[in-house]
Amino acid sequence: MKIKGYNIPGNLLYTKGHTWLSIDKSNVVRIGITDYAQKTLREINFIYMPKKGLKLKRLQVFATVESVKALSEVYSPISGQIIETNEELKSKPTMINQDPYGEGWVIILRPDRFEENRRVF
Repeated sequence: MKIKGYNIPGNLLYTKGHTWLSIDKSNVVRIGITDYAQKTLREINFIYMPKKGLKLKRLQVFATVESVKALSEVYSPISGQIIETNEELKSKPTMINQDPYGEGWVIILRPDRFEENRRVF
C-alpha cells in the first residue's frame, strides 16, 4: 500500500521509531528501517552494523545510519539476540534506499520471551 508516496507493506509490523519487523513461522524476526526513514535520510552512504551474537534490549541502539543529510540511530523494537546481519550493506548501504523492505533489511533477531515482546505491537 502507498500513503502519501511512502510504501507501507501490510504484512509487516511497524514502530514509532520507523523500523519494521517481519516475523517468520519459527518466530525469528527480520528488522529494517521504513521507506519513510530512508527517504527522510536520503542517500545512505554508510551503516555501522552490530555484531552477530550481540544481545539487545528493547529500545537499545543496534545500528547507526549515515547519509548525506544526517546520522540516525536505529533502535531495536524488541529484546533478543542477533543471529544474522546483512553484511552486504557494508559495501552497498544504498540497498536500504533501493529496497528497504527486501534486500535492505538490517538484522535478524531471535527474540527473548517472544510472546511477551509481541505485546509491544
